[in-house]
Amino acid sequence: MDLAEPLSAVDKAWLRMDRATNLMMICGVMMLDGALGMDRLKALIAARLLCFHRFRQRVVGQGAAARWETDPDFDLDWHVRRLALPGNGGSGELEALVGDLASTALDPGKPMWQFHLIERGAGGAVLVLRVHHCYGDGFALSYVIGSLCDADPRHPGVPAPDLMRAGPQRSAWERMLGPWSEQLGDGVRLARTLLAEGADWLAPAYAAARARQALGLAGELARIAAMAPDAQTCLKGRLGVSKRVAWAPPLSLFEVKAVAEALSCSVNDVLLACVAGALRSYLATREGVLPGGAVRALVPVNLRPPGPVAALGNAFGLVFLALPTADADPVARLLAVHKRMRALRRSGQATVAMGILAAMGTLPDPIKEAILEALAANASMVVSNVRGPAQTRYLGDRRITRQIFWVPQSGGIGLGVSLLSYAGRVDVGVMTDARRIPDPAELARCFGSAFDALLLAALGRLPRRRVRTF
Repeated sequence: MDLAEPLSAVDKAWLRMDRATNLMMICGVMMLDGALGMDRLKALIAARLLCFHRFRQRVVGQGAAARWETDPDFDLDWHVRRLALPGNGGSGELEALVGDLASTALDPGKPMWQFHLIERGAGGAVLVLRVHHCYGDGFALSYVIGSLCDADPRHPGVPAPDLMRAGPQRSAWERMLGPWSEQLGDGVRLARTLLAEGADWLAPAYAAARARQALGLAGELARIAAMAPDAQTCLKGRLGVSKRVAWAPPLSLFEVKAVAEALSCSVNDVLLACVAGALRSYLATREGVLPGGAVRALVPVNLRPPGPVAALGNAFGLVFLALPTADADPVARLLAVHKRMRALRRSGQATVAMGILAAMGTLPDPIKEAILEALAANASMVVSNVRGPAQTRYLGDRRITRQIFWVPQSGGIGLGVSLLSYAGRVDVGVMTDARRIPDPAELARCFGSAFDALLLAALGRLPRRRVRTF
């Protein structure tokens, strides 16, 4: 059955943000401890990925008419491909290949996702995933990828239930008269829902709370609109079409949590402080001088309700975090990040940003482009942190030794840093525009050094215990 579904406004925004210089595509790498085999991989994807009907669908139509439609010529062989690494097939060659894939657009005439299997002999296998952002955000796609994997290869799981986006129940008149009557019907249903909340909705206390909330969101919108452009560094400027990727040696999640506990911060605060420290070191080396103040990062914030993922698509907002790159002390950087993130979480900035994204999905192209340019001018990078499985997972019967992903950038932003925790470790992936930052491996190396400095400084602040002697 062909399930023709309209794209949500936010999903449509990510689709419309595609540029040759910035493709809205999430890329990931899964490293395995042995050979997997193409036939086994295809069978696994057919059973455990295609149970989600969205991955058989492509986008057809444009503007308000854009919708999901089942691809009548769906061919799994197109979506699951084999690749070979050149030369010695080492880490450098793999990084170069992933960079090339991240610079290559997916075919919009087909469902926009692909897996690329790379067999490395004794080095095991590598699986590279590319999927367009309009299919889902990192939180939703983590759920989907998790459904491919097992906790115990001796007891493989079963296909996950499909994720359906429940739409409003249409009356016969709405179905016959078309979109304008459907929009009117949606408005009537919304009014009924609000009235059904009862007398409390009309109570002065409730009305005052709603008014305060509206004023707060309006204030956040004004704050974003009045934001000055970000500091002028080598991160800013005209972009090219080539992307480069790198990854750093993984961090111990135990050590990251220990630093967070010692300094009463969150794991996310610690990792963002390391991004600030890495950027400080990189800019000092590259430019010889540090920018005054801070460098802003766009940080995604999950806005899904608590509990299991109920739908694919995008359900997150964005906040502008001023990374304290001017602070030389690692602990001072961490405490500044903690304070700023706490204030941003209490604000409505993430919700306002999601509303802006939704508007960008429906506004005319010139206005959409103007908003995108304005938002991109206010930040120099995107930093995304996704919590992965705490325990080791298996793909087929092969142990997953490492998982890394790269978040796309938008507009004129040319740097993305992606953080993923898995099986007691934290991996950092760096994606850069080759024209702006030709050496992402150096920035990735700085990340590890920044954590080492923070760990050492945190240990120095722990209270010293008197050792008893006998």
